[in-house]
Amino acid sequence: MTLRDQINTALKQAMRDRAADRLSTLRLIMAAIKDRDIAARSEGEERTGVDDAEILSILAKMVKQRQESARTYEEGGRLDLAERELGEITIIEEFLPKQLCETEIVAAIDAAIAEVGGESIRDMGKVMGALKSKFTGQMDFGKVGPMVKDQLNKG
Repeated sequence: MTLRDQINTALKQAMRDRAADRLSTLRLIMAAIKDRDIAARSEGEERTGVDDAEILSILAKMVKQRQESARTYEEGGRLDLAERELGEITIIEEFLPKQLCETEIVAAIDAAIAEVGGESIRDMGKVMGALKSKFTGQMDFGKVGPMVKDQLNKG
């Protein structure tokens, strides 16, 4: 079952359960996916829709946006809105793969550096590209970037 199918199934179940908050979040996810489908078609790409890898990147982006929003709401004293954003994150993360722990991330970075033959900071783009192709949705690339930089500086 593709990721799109899983989200559609969850959407239908939320309708049956009359779970308003869950339904709202799932509709936001589907809207983001459909927007990307339309953008892909307008760019001249001939395919039926975005694949699972692109959906994972959409979901990861949605989580990151909500984390930033929740932080802003907390700073502004709007805990009710922050709580809502955190609830949406929980629903979105159901469709993301398990996040890697610190040791798994370090191992993945070492493997990617070895794979692309990374020796200096100039190879950072290649290493990040290799990581993104294999671990989209499993790690926060904003945090991984400095770790890759450190590893390349050591080498």
